[in-house]
Amino acid sequence: MLIETGELLDQIAALTAGYPEGSTQTSVPFLSVVRRSRPTPFAPAVLHPSFCLIVQGAKRVHLGPKVIDYGPGEFVTTLIDMPVSGKIVHATARRPYLGLRIDFRAQDIASVVAEARVQVEPRGQKPKTAAFVGKSDRDLLELLLKLLRLLERPRDVGFLSSLIKREIIFRLITGEHAHLFFQTTLFDPADGVGRVIDWIRQNYSSSFTVERLARSNGVSVSGLHHKFKAVTTMSPLQYQKQLRLQEARRIMLGGLANATTAALPSRL
Repeated sequence: MLIETGELLDQIAALTAGYPEGSTQTSVPFLSVVRRSRPTPFAPAVLHPSFCLIVQGAKRVHLGPKVIDYGPGEFVTTLIDMPVSGKIVHATARRPYLGLRIDFRAQDIASVVAEARVQVEPRGQKPKTAAFVGKSDRDLLELLLKLLRLLERPRDVGFLSSLIKREIIFRLITGEHAHLFFQTTLFDPADGVGRVIDWIRQNYSSSFTVERLARSNGVSVSGLHHKFKAVTTMSPLQYQKQLRLQEARRIMLGGLANATTAALPSRL
């Protein structure tokens, strides 16, 4: 494990040497790299569907009521838009925080599952939180290293990067965390909770009642509350509120509006 992480470290350190602080998009459309030379304060954010690996340094994330610390070789991944807060806790100019992020969509996962005919064995009947921290194995780290090396061959990026991405997803849905990475609640079209989460994500500026959402998606109010909180760590209305707050914050940081204007639903 340490050998592969070390090779990734060399690749990312060299790649980000001339980059500014923060996250930088690479020539691979779904791959970005992160470099921070100092710890950061806690900051709220919405973690979009992605796989985020730490190669050097450490981070602390608040995921609902849980406080999670993770470091080199470990990753956080989410299957839905997940409001979180976090900070980088270990980073210096000599040993900066380094990481990478791979963005994906639910359709990417479903496509790999269908084509590879993967059978994910459920562990218990209860839905699990759609974001979690795990530890990378040798196969996964080798694929990530292969993806980074591809940046040295620009002509190959367009075709080969998508194949490597699919193999990364395959390793995730057949590995130790398969039961968390591919959940029926989120991917089964017949499961109303997954549809509700997706609807709120796309319509977070709209008013709604939980009763109406439950009725229109064929689930009971109590069932919707239970599953929704299990997956997102919050109620449907709390989830909507967090998405609104994060969008308002994004608008203000971008200098697009003042606090009063950004708080208006019409701007969200």
